[in-house]
Amino acid sequence: MLQLNLPTYAYRLENRGGKLFIFDPIRKKFVQLTPEEWVRQHMLNHLMVNLGYPAARTRVESGLKYNELQKRSDILIYDQKLKPLVLVECKAPSVALGQNVVEQIAAYNKVCQSRLVIISNGIQTYAGLCTGANEPTQMLSTIPDYQQLKVM
Repeated sequence: MLQLNLPTYAYRLENRGGKLFIFDPIRKKFVQLTPEEWVRQHMLNHLMVNLGYPAARTRVESGLKYNELQKRSDILIYDQKLKPLVLVECKAPSVALGQNVVEQIAAYNKVCQSRLVIISNGIQTYAGLCTGANEPTQMLSTIPDYQQLKVM
């Protein structure tokens, strides 16, 4: 798979019938390895191992309803009160992080109302702090670690 601009880690792969699968520690199972899944697993590892976000309060591909449509968020991390804290949208490295991706995460966050939003294709990663419903998202130069986000 493609080298990403996210920290590498010791991932676990399995070959099943000629298809590669990668172990997802949150879903506790092997999932088919696609370019988007490659980015998602690297982002999960970075958030949990490097930045200290709690695995126990992390969900992958959890459902949410937007305009009567059932959608799935790639990564959603909850705070101590089980309210959405971080919303992450992952794309394959070949997908540009353009206006359509920004609009997608903004729409999802209208439902979730998370404090931090992140979009990544593994090559580029952008993070924004949401301070209020009618306030503009404050773009951040890096993803804050869990302890930093709690005091922001």
